[in-house]
Amino acid sequence: MFIYKVFCCWYVYCRVCYSLYSDVKVFQHWLLWYTELKYLCGGKKVEHNIYSGTADYLVSEDLRNAVNIAIALGRPLLIKGEPGTGKTMLAKSIAQSLDMPFIIWNIKSTTKAQEGLYVYDTVQRLYDSQFGESDVSDIKRYIKLGRLGEAFISERQSVLLIDEVDKADLEFPNDLLWELDIMNFYIPETGETITARQRPVVVITSNAEKELPDAFLRRCIFHYIAFPEEEMMASIVKVHFPNLESNLLAEAMKAFYWVRSLPGLLKKPSTSELLDWVQALSVGGIHPEKIAAEIPFLGVILKKNQDFEQVLRRIHSPGGAQRQTGWTAGRKYV
Repeated sequence: MFIYKVFCCWYVYCRVCYSLYSDVKVFQHWLLWYTELKYLCGGKKVEHNIYSGTADYLVSEDLRNAVNIAIALGRPLLIKGEPGTGKTMLAKSIAQSLDMPFIIWNIKSTTKAQEGLYVYDTVQRLYDSQFGESDVSDIKRYIKLGRLGEAFISERQSVLLIDEVDKADLEFPNDLLWELDIMNFYIPETGETITARQRPVVVITSNAEKELPDAFLRRCIFHYIAFPEEEMMASIVKVHFPNLESNLLAEAMKAFYWVRSLPGLLKKPSTSELLDWVQALSVGGIHPEKIAAEIPFLGVILKKNQDFEQVLRRIHSPGGAQRQTGWTAGRKYV
């Protein structure tokens, strides 16, 4: 028992080290050793699924480690980043990699936390009491579980995506704290308590449109998905379009990052818009040299009129985009 207590202290120490130094690999190894020792000392056996990415979703080492730490600790994983950087796709990739059911809860400005737990259809019950023939005394018939409730009753551990949490009002994240902590909730209409059969892997995404409450942030493992560097982005494009001509890819990448580098853009093009644009270039049979000259199908990557006009002015100015940025035909992605 003494050894167990020593390792408990070491576990706390590792958590502090993780917070201060973000040495995720060291922390992850010690955490796994701690849980194994806890099991040998009479604790509950905990299986840790290890996420390693999927063939169609490339992840950095930092992101992969953040996912695995969140799974090991049983904490929600809060993912922030620019729109279109693959936050939603990450949750799908986790579910695919770990062979888990995938449940998505899309958040809107009007969404309330209660909806994720359950909904009591009082209108249908009133209608049935007036015009129906069924027994309205059985209230369970009018209780429908929300997405979080579905994840709780799932026979298998599932991945729950709470998508774009910052769209809801400021109290929304705080209203979920208790249920996410204790993994159960009470339905007063039926007197029933819903307890999670398996703790779901909770992934929460945010576009950073508003700040989230500190109490909520303290309970999450946080990771910011930075916009990919050119080499990483080229690898992402090749995953989606493996047969893309290397010269076309090289020119498309240079044009795309030139557009993103322009000052004053209201909406910088994202990864998803790049993929759409590359597909348009390929389907349209665009020659690589034409990209440097005029950037075809500009409306695929730019969605604001002011941005569109700014890029057109630069392209049609003396020297065009190619001369301004020093584009060359040398670099290829193979």
